[in-house]
Amino acid sequence: MSKDYPIPDNELQRLAALKRYNILDTLPDHAFDDATKLVSYICGVPIAHISFIDETRQWFKSEIGVGVSEVPREISFCNYTILDTKIVEINDTHLSERFKDDPNVTGGFNVRFYAGVPITTPDGYNIGTLCAVDHVVKELNENQRNALSIVAKHVMAQLEIGTKNIQLEAQRKIAEKAVLARDSFLANMSHEIRTPLNSIIGFTDLLAQTELDEVQRDYIESVQIAGENLLLIVNDILDLSKIESGNLAIDSEPFNLKKTLKHVYNLLKVKVQKDVEFNLFLDAEMPDNVIGDQGRLNQILVNLVGNSLKFTNEGEVTFSVKKIEETEDDYTLKFSVKDTGIGINKDKLTTIFERFTQGEESTTRTYGGTGLGLNIVKQLVELQYGEIHVKSTPNRGSEFFFILKYRKTDQTEAAPKLMTKNSLGQLKILLCEDNALNQKLAKSVITNFGFDLDIAHNGEEGIELLSQNHYDLILMDLQMPVKDGYQTTEYIRNEMDSKIPIIAMTAHSLVGEQERCYKSGMNAYVPKPFKQAVLLKAIKTVMNPDFEVTPKRIIDMSFLDEMACGDPDFKKEMIHLFIDKIPDQSAQLEQAFHAGDHDTVKKLAHNMKSSLDIFMLEDLSSCAAIIEEEASTGKFTTETLDKVNVLHCGLSEVVKILKEL
Repeated sequence: MSKDYPIPDNELQRLAALKRYNILDTLPDHAFDDATKLVSYICGVPIAHISFIDETRQWFKSEIGVGVSEVPREISFCNYTILDTKIVEINDTHLSERFKDDPNVTGGFNVRFYAGVPITTPDGYNIGTLCAVDHVVKELNENQRNALSIVAKHVMAQLEIGTKNIQLEAQRKIAEKAVLARDSFLANMSHEIRTPLNSIIGFTDLLAQTELDEVQRDYIESVQIAGENLLLIVNDILDLSKIESGNLAIDSEPFNLKKTLKHVYNLLKVKVQKDVEFNLFLDAEMPDNVIGDQGRLNQILVNLVGNSLKFTNEGEVTFSVKKIEETEDDYTLKFSVKDTGIGINKDKLTTIFERFTQGEESTTRTYGGTGLGLNIVKQLVELQYGEIHVKSTPNRGSEFFFILKYRKTDQTEAAPKLMTKNSLGQLKILLCEDNALNQKLAKSVITNFGFDLDIAHNGEEGIELLSQNHYDLILMDLQMPVKDGYQTTEYIRNEMDSKIPIIAMTAHSLVGEQERCYKSGMNAYVPKPFKQAVLLKAIKTVMNPDFEVTPKRIIDMSFLDEMACGDPDFKKEMIHLFIDKIPDQSAQLEQAFHAGDHDTVKKLAHNMKSSLDIFMLEDLSSCAAIIEEEASTGKFTTETLDKVNVLHCGLSEVVKILKEL
C-alpha cells in the first residue's frame, strides 16, 4: 500500500473496527459536542475536534474552529497520532522537521500548537483522534494531558454505548417480530382447528335438537363434551396471546354473582367421580349482584374447580366464597377451591402458575391438559387487580384461593330475552363462504331461525348475487378465494354504494382484525365456531335501525399519566398532537408503501412507533416495527401489506376513541 502518509500495520483491521461503529457521516450529537467544548476550555485553545480517519479522509464528528466536515487524509496531523498509543504533543510546529512546511502550518488553519490523543477501541484499534490546536506556541501541563486522555476514553465509551444500543434495538426488533410471528402462527393454527371444529360443534348441536333415543343422546352428549374441551384448549392458547399483546379487555357490567357461582357448580358436578363429595358454600352476607366481568370469573372458576375435580379420586372438593370486606362502593370477596386430591410438591408451588407447567411431568400423561390453564387464571385475576395463592401437601390435597374486588350496584341482572326465531320477520340472508361444511351448517342454522339463505362460494359470486337480488343481511367469511371478505365488503360499500348490514364470520383471530373489519365497512364480528344464540344476537343487533358500531379497544393511559406528573394540560396536549399528526403519517405511510418508497416507509414507521408506545398501543407498535424492518430490507411482502392494513385500521379506531375523551 503506497501512500504519501504513514499507514498503521493493522490498517485493514483498524478500518474494519471503524466501520463497526457506524459513526462516519452521522448527524451531530450533543454528547460529542460537549466533549469538544470541554477540550477547548481545559486546554484554552480556539480549535478542538473529535475526528475519525477512514481510507482517504479525516472526518470531523464534532469541531470548534475548524469550519469544515472533512479534510483529505494526506494533510492530516492525526495520521501520526493514530500510530501511537498515547498523547502526541507538538509545542511549536515551526520547530518540527515533519510539520514546519505543512500547508496548515504555513497557511490554512495556521497550526502552531497541536495535541492529539488516539481514540482507541476496547480491542486496541486507533479509529480516530481527540485534538486541541492553537495558533500560538503552547505546552500542556500534566493535568491537561490527563484530562485529554480521560475525555478520549469518554468519547470511546459513548461510541460503545451507541453500538450496544443499536444491537439492543436490533434484538428488540427481532424479538417483536418473533412475538408477532408466534401470534400469527397461533391465530393461523386456531383457524385451521376452528374451521372443522365449527362444523363438528354446530352439527352436533343441531343433532341434539332432534328426537333421539337414550343411547343416541348419550353419544351426542359425549361428542359435545369432547368438542367443547377441544375448543377450550384452542381458546386457552388464544387467550394467552391476547393477554400478552394487551388486547384482552376486562368488562364491567352488573351480573348476578350467586347465580353465576351456582351455574359453575351445576356445570361441573357432572364431572364428579363417584367417591368424591362436591360442595358449594356461599357466605350469607355475600351480595346477590355486583359490577364486574362475569365471563372471566366463570373462566377462572371453571378452570380451578375443574382441576380439583380432575385431580381428586376420593374425598371431597369444596368450592366456597366469603365476603371479607365491604366499603361504601365495593365488596372484597375471597374465592376458595379446596380438595383432597393428589396435591403438589413444595418445590413445584413456586412455578405452578407458569405456562406449560404442571405439578409433575407425569400429570399431562395421566390427566391431560395443556399446562396453560393456571397461567391464564393467574393473569386473569391480576388483570382484575386481584391476587391468587396456593397451599398444598402431596397426597393430602390443595387449596387455591384468590381475592377480587367488585363494585356495588343497585341494578339487578336483566333477565335474558328469549329470541324467537321469527321476531325479525322473514329475512333474506346472503352467506359468502367457501367451506362446504360451514355452508351446510349455516344453512341449517339460518333455516332454523326462520330466515331464507342464499350461498356464494366467494366474494365475486357474492357481489353477483347481491346485484341481482334483494337481501336484508350478509354473513361474510374473511378468507375466501377470488375476492376475500375485506375486498368484497369494500366493493359493496364503495362501488355498489350499499348500506346493507354485513357480519364478519371467521375462525381467524389476528391482532387488530376486528378494527380492520369495522374499517372495511362491516357492522359486526362473530368468531367461529359460533353459538347459535351469539349469531342470532348479532343479526338482531345489526338489524336494529339505531345500531352503531362501538369501539372495542381500550387505551392504556398509564405511561402518559406517568409522563404528565399530574399535569392535565400536558396530557391533553399529547392527545391533541397524536390526533393531529398520526392520521396524516398513517396516510403518508400507506401512500409510500403503494408507491414502493422503502425509505419513506421506514422513516414514517420508525417515527410513528414512539407515539404508539406513549399510548401503550403494543400491537400497533409491533406492526410498525415489522413494517420498518421489512422496509429496511428494501422488499415489501404480503405480510407488510397485512401489517400496513392492520396499523391503518387500528389507528383510525384509536383516533376515534381519543376524540371522544
